[in-house]
Amino acid sequence: MSSPTRTIIAAVVFALIGVSAFLFAPSREIAVVLNLLLLTVFLFAFEVVGVDVAAVSIMVMLGLISHFGGVIALPQPLVSGRELFGGFSSNAVISIIAVMIVGAGLDKTGLMSRVASFIIRVAGNTEARVIPAISSTVGFISSFMQNVGAAALFLPVVGRISARTGLPMSRLLMPMGFCAILGGTITMVGSSPLILLNDLILASNKALPPEQQMQTWSLFAVTPVGLALLGAGIAYFVFAGRYVLPGNASEDVTSGGDVMEYFRELYGLDYAVREVLVPPASPLVGKILDDIEQPYRLRVIAILRGSDDLRMGPTREVVITAGSVLGLLGAPERLNEFVVAKGLHLRDELETFADQLSPSRSGIAEVVIPPGSELIGKSARDLWMRKTYGISLTALHRGGSTLREGDGVRDLPLQSGDALVVHTSWEALAHLEKDKNFVVVTTEFPHEELRPHKVNAALASFAVALVLILFTDTLLSISLMTGAIGMILLRVLSIEEAYRAVSWKSVFLLASLIPLGLAVETSGTAKWIAEQTLLLLGGTPVWVIQLAIAILATFFTLVMSNVGATVLLVPLAVNIAIGAGADPAVFALTVALATSNSFFLPTHQVNALLMGPGGYRVSDYMRAGGIMTILFLVVLMIMLNLIF
Repeated sequence: MSSPTRTIIAAVVFALIGVSAFLFAPSREIAVVLNLLLLTVFLFAFEVVGVDVAAVSIMVMLGLISHFGGVIALPQPLVSGRELFGGFSSNAVISIIAVMIVGAGLDKTGLMSRVASFIIRVAGNTEARVIPAISSTVGFISSFMQNVGAAALFLPVVGRISARTGLPMSRLLMPMGFCAILGGTITMVGSSPLILLNDLILASNKALPPEQQMQTWSLFAVTPVGLALLGAGIAYFVFAGRYVLPGNASEDVTSGGDVMEYFRELYGLDYAVREVLVPPASPLVGKILDDIEQPYRLRVIAILRGSDDLRMGPTREVVITAGSVLGLLGAPERLNEFVVAKGLHLRDELETFADQLSPSRSGIAEVVIPPGSELIGKSARDLWMRKTYGISLTALHRGGSTLREGDGVRDLPLQSGDALVVHTSWEALAHLEKDKNFVVVTTEFPHEELRPHKVNAALASFAVALVLILFTDTLLSISLMTGAIGMILLRVLSIEEAYRAVSWKSVFLLASLIPLGLAVETSGTAKWIAEQTLLLLGGTPVWVIQLAIAILATFFTLVMSNVGATVLLVPLAVNIAIGAGADPAVFALTVALATSNSFFLPTHQVNALLMGPGGYRVSDYMRAGGIMTILFLVVLMIMLNLIF
């Protein structure tokens, strides 16, 4: 069956269900809201339009229905005009905007690049090791701060790791986001529902006799449950990730594959970057770089001597010492020949220079000597090209022929029209674009201006936001916006860079769904669905009722805020538990934990945040999130009944 046919059939089925809602719903408002919910699920599931366009369309439709409600006999608007666009100024949306800016500021200083380097150094570059390293780190962080904040701060880190390991962002971001949500279940301050839970318990106690009153939960009371949920999430992606995660190829133009193919076809060049260790017995010890580069037609593009003498694009007179680590550029067969001849230890992957020689930081580029260049008549050796311009000449194309290292390329006087193939950092190449002595042909590279001198300013802005979040009752949005504006005022980011750091698709998706969640709650739809579900469970075992409450909380958190779902369901859960002879505090905790089970649709703040950068579709969340939703419920029920 073709995709358009399936969509048409589904539309007919959803429409029939929507029409029947007017027959069994207790009020016109509830019937209308149920139809809007059905339409939202249909648009999301079948992606008739983009998910952000669908969300905005539902918001506009909700506004029109509220304004012209008299035509369909609505006694009052579903949402007021003031509330309709209130999502754009909501605490959640402003928090997302602010945390994206804070994360971009930290990344601009190179701090996130260092974190990425550390994770790669510890975990390597395989998916089975990188995913647990990222996910466990984010899960731990989100146990003490808002999960959307933890996810947004690690978004640039995952981007760096993706660029350096070649692993697609789509296979790293979803596990990171899901585990950020799961991490919020580890402590009672990890998510808004858990923070709110003790207040709701105290409010419920006022209506209960002394013998039925509940104790509040301590900070780490939920830790065993949360750790089990986080562990299950990590294990799920490690063992099943290859089947459920989308395999989108990385869209990063710096990955190097297409670039090297270009140089292979145009100049017949085949380069690889390898890392070798020089043992004490190697004949290279005591030699200078100039002694080894030309005979073996390779380039030393990085060297580490001792523990702290690291040089990128080292000059030709640098002496090689015992224990040095060399970053080599050359044809694979010549590199292997060189390693064997000089008794070097070849590493399987970049370790020492994983950051500096990653495709996101450096690579092969092409520059041309224009007429009028001051370099004409001078050789690369005369100019000390590596030292002066930060570029390592590897080949020169002139008059239809290509000269390489070993052909005396560094001793040739440059001529107008010479095409130079060089290895360089992208930062150095960006500077060459402003130099009239060169014409930079390679244009698709990261024009990234890092500001390491601003690291203290960035950390100070972040620290202020963190202190406000952890040690005061300041709104999350105000706390994070304090850090964001600090990044701008202290010139870590320009205001234009701050605007570019925001994923506006995520903002519109989340802001547009907030009024729908409000309508679900204020129209009585959520309460009616809960009551009807629980009426059907009369006389069933306690664990079945508890599972039903967890499923209800899961459903509500997909279509409304998790805070709203918690406020609505905790009083119902407490009363049901008392009637069934169960522990009302455990039932209340079940609700607060189950509202984190938000993986099936990209409606959670974290999922909305990552949808754009990961290139995800709703179907990706349904596939990976559907199984995660069931796994969450199973682990939650087992742990709650084992511990409490």
